[in-house]
Amino acid sequence: MSSTINARNLNIGIDDVSRAKIAEGLSRLLADTYSLYLKTHNFHWNVTGPMFQTLHLMFETQYTELALAVDLIAERIRALGYPAPGTYSEYAKLSSIPETPGVPKAKEMIQLLVEGQEAIVRTARSIFPLVDEVNDEPSADLLTQRMQVHEKTAWMLRSLLEE
Repeated sequence: MSSTINARNLNIGIDDVSRAKIAEGLSRLLADTYSLYLKTHNFHWNVTGPMFQTLHLMFETQYTELALAVDLIAERIRALGYPAPGTYSEYAKLSSIPETPGVPKAKEMIQLLVEGQEAIVRTARSIFPLVDEVNDEPSADLLTQRMQVHEKTAWMLRSLLEE
């Protein structure tokens, strides 16, 4: 991650190296969130079957929440003095969520979204030790909120897979 003049002159009580590492971690979180947003929106458009109406609306709620989240994450990266990644190629390099080719069946869509939600939780949790170590409460708050949303969403999606 390239630093900017702002990043070098920033004095918010977190050293430059820690801020850079946190921004890198948040960039991975941003990439995961955007990747899941895109996947969820795709599934919203393309879901079929007997659960169409339920899934179509549920996926819309989820991608809308993800769209708001990417802004919060990007703004936190900027507040730390670093540029937020914003291209598909950057997201492809940073994201732990693979693309899904084609149009899977509804049940597979649900499973893939569970996996994506859980991946974001793991990414957020991986950043937490550094954030905690340097008392970066705003980033900790953001991570906590994101983990809560994604754990709850994963649980709700998993409940649709139970027989």
